Amino acid sequence: MMRTPFDLSMIGRELAFASAVDDLGAALDRSASVVVSAPPGTGKTTLVPPLIANRVPGRVIVTQPRRVAARAAARRLAQLDESLLGSRVGFTVRGERQVERSAVIEFVTAGVLLRRLLDDPGLEGIDAVVIDEVHERALETDLLIGLLGEVRELRDDLVVVAMSATLDAERFATVLGTDADPAPIVTQTVPAHPLEVRWLPSPTPRLDERGVTWAFLDHVASTAVDAHRGLVHTDPTADALVFAPGAREVSEIAGRIRGLGTEFDVRELHGQIPAAEQDAVISGRSPNQPARIIVTTSLAESSLTVPGVRLVVDTCLSRAPQRDAARGMSGLVTGPTSRASAIQRAGRATRQGPGIVVRCVDERTFAAAPARPAPEIATTDLTDAALLLACWGAPGGAGLRLVDPLPSDSVRDALAVLHGLGAIDADGRATAEGRQLARIPTDPRLARALRDGSALVGARTAAEVVALIGGEIRVADGDAAATLTALRTGRSRDARRWEQEVRRLARFASPADGARTTSAERGGTDQVGLVIALAFPERIARRVDHSPNGAAFLLASGTRAGITGPLASAEWLAVADVTRAQGRAAAGTGAIIRSAAVISEADAEQAATHLTTDRVEAQFVNGRVVARRERRIGAIVRSSVPVRVHADDGGRDAARRAVEEQGLGVFTWSEAADGLRRRLALLHHELGSPWPDVSDAALLDTLDSWLGPELPNLATGMPAARIDLATALRRILPWPAAVDLDALVPERLEVPSGSHVRITYPPVDDPTARPVVAVKLQECFGWAETPRLVGGRVRVLFHLLSPARQPLAVTDDLASFWAGPYSQVRAEMRGRYPKHPWPEDPWSTAPTRHTTRRAAQK
Repeated sequence: MMRTPFDLSMIGRELAFASAVDDLGAALDRSASVVVSAPPGTGKTTLVPPLIANRVPGRVIVTQPRRVAARAAARRLAQLDESLLGSRVGFTVRGERQVERSAVIEFVTAGVLLRRLLDDPGLEGIDAVVIDEVHERALETDLLIGLLGEVRELRDDLVVVAMSATLDAERFATVLGTDADPAPIVTQTVPAHPLEVRWLPSPTPRLDERGVTWAFLDHVASTAVDAHRGLVHTDPTADALVFAPGAREVSEIAGRIRGLGTEFDVRELHGQIPAAEQDAVISGRSPNQPARIIVTTSLAESSLTVPGVRLVVDTCLSRAPQRDAARGMSGLVTGPTSRASAIQRAGRATRQGPGIVVRCVDERTFAAAPARPAPEIATTDLTDAALLLACWGAPGGAGLRLVDPLPSDSVRDALAVLHGLGAIDADGRATAEGRQLARIPTDPRLARALRDGSALVGARTAAEVVALIGGEIRVADGDAAATLTALRTGRSRDARRWEQEVRRLARFASPADGARTTSAERGGTDQVGLVIALAFPERIARRVDHSPNGAAFLLASGTRAGITGPLASAEWLAVADVTRAQGRAAAGTGAIIRSAAVISEADAEQAATHLTTDRVEAQFVNGRVVARRERRIGAIVRSSVPVRVHADDGGRDAARRAVEEQGLGVFTWSEAADGLRRRLALLHHELGSPWPDVSDAALLDTLDSWLGPELPNLATGMPAARIDLATALRRILPWPAAVDLDALVPERLEVPSGSHVRITYPPVDDPTARPVVAVKLQECFGWAETPRLVGGRVRVLFHLLSPARQPLAVTDDLASFWAGPYSQVRAEMRGRYPKHPWPEDPWSTAPTRHTTRRAAQK
């Protein structure tokens, strides 16, 4: 049955992008991959999907970076198509779906399509994917581009279109196509409405150790009211848009504006308010409603249009994910908005006519901001992405054409987390457990807490805690259990949204037989800590210091973090959120615990079984091994008692760990051992295999292979200084190649005088240095050919010495030295050392290590 095509002339009647329809059609005739670049507000999100739908037999999927944008775009297109929402145009976002089988166009978030790809890699019944707002460089959007590239290798009929308002078009064209044959680019420009830029910096700092300052929020609120009052005198239909970094600041600014007793309708717009309230804000206002001041996060920056806006007030602050590799933590960090994002924000004021932007900074501060936001792929935690890629069959992104490669250190940390969850195997491939976790639409750690927590505390309680810690709900005083109580009783403004998330998550919770469901449903607060610990076992923490300024806790990961308030007196905590910060709240640790719950030591051990150890640990004290039996959860020492160790596996392992932790500096390196190690290092640098790597890192990684027999002796008390390291190192000589050791790198070099001079080989960690022979100049008379080592590959560097063994010259070309610089050395030295030979012709003089008289006597 033929379906009715979309009426592009009706849909695009008032849209500027209508002028580019023919260009896009021509591009699609040439290629199944196209890049579209057009300014905000031109209508590309509304017009491109139906244009493509008229060309393909299957469904068109359109991705948006945010749920509110996906819903708004679907409603707008359905309205212009004069069809019921869901019948021909629908949407699917997390927790909400309005789309029928008959739908031709479906708007989704990128995360929804990514998880759909895991179930249906071939995208059966889907003939086109439009990826909108790719310039925002959201992690899920970047991953989607890479995965769709692989899908198109199997389905060359699949149409893929990338769209953005501000876009590095050539770069995306290369990724969607190839270096030799990039995807065609369709651009469309429209004359910009005039924009008046005003600068009104705050007299007080925007940020302090706790985040955005109250004084700055006061300044933003009063600035918005004053600017809007001035505007509505000339344009009563004008609305204002105020950009704040996060939901908390949105609420604070909105509250301050209301507190000024204004005549405006003050609205909030961010991802944490109910969907109906979001949709009401972006649907505009009727003529009889008062002018609006809409306080928003970056949600309104580029992916949707808020009608009626003529004024933008910009804090020039943004909140973005940031990973702290040193402390093993990640979270949202507030900082300066990039200039590109600030320009996007200002453009909200000129979508429908002339506008004004008031920036709450001075021009110098604005100019010092980053030029553009960092791609999320480079700054955020990659655990969820790494699991998705492992399920796809591309561990770490191997083989995918990505806009930017995944940072190797972030991938390494993510894979370590997934391995601890049992989600991937040793090769990085997804396990059956990992595939189950990937189908729960949340972070893998939260998915694990939901599944395992359901069996321990009941499905409802597990879902409640996961909805709390995964839902960007502000936790007062860092006390997650108290916040959960407020949510349960409806005393929190987030209660309704939280309850919706609980119901959604509960569908994925499946407590095992025998779960503590009955006790769990009573909602004991101690169970909050257990569920948090299941999600983040590496963040189980024990108090290590307490002062009037708060308490310092040591996390199982080894990070120290501070907390103030009621939880500061707890012995053990399960930490849901910790972030880098300074000030009193950090208790001198450099990090603050923002959300946690009390946990018992027994529950901490249960949640972190893979981090729990009970073994002998050792360290070198005054050159001898001292051992203790320690019970640990990661870096947290639960108990430690001195023990006498024996030369068994336990003692040997403890000695090995002590060497690994404290390094090779615990040993006394004899001249023979140091010399052998240097010689082997040169062979490894020059020849590679089979000659072994003898760097500190390599030797510490292979202790058993060369120091194995000595480890039991160290464990039972032998001083480290008595270990014969030269003998130990000879164990890793590669046989039969080792028979050539002395020929390739001899210990000594015979010089023309007959002396055998020790060769000083380069330091192990300096592959550019040269072997050095320091010898009296007179012992080398007549020596023209500079010796080479390592089978002729490495020239010896000569330090030619005076009779007092002071350096006179450094050369690796003896022939050139005798022919040139020697004459000047002779002129300066023969008067100072008259008893030693300084012939005019060094070529014909016999080399000697003696004075002239003794040489003549011989």
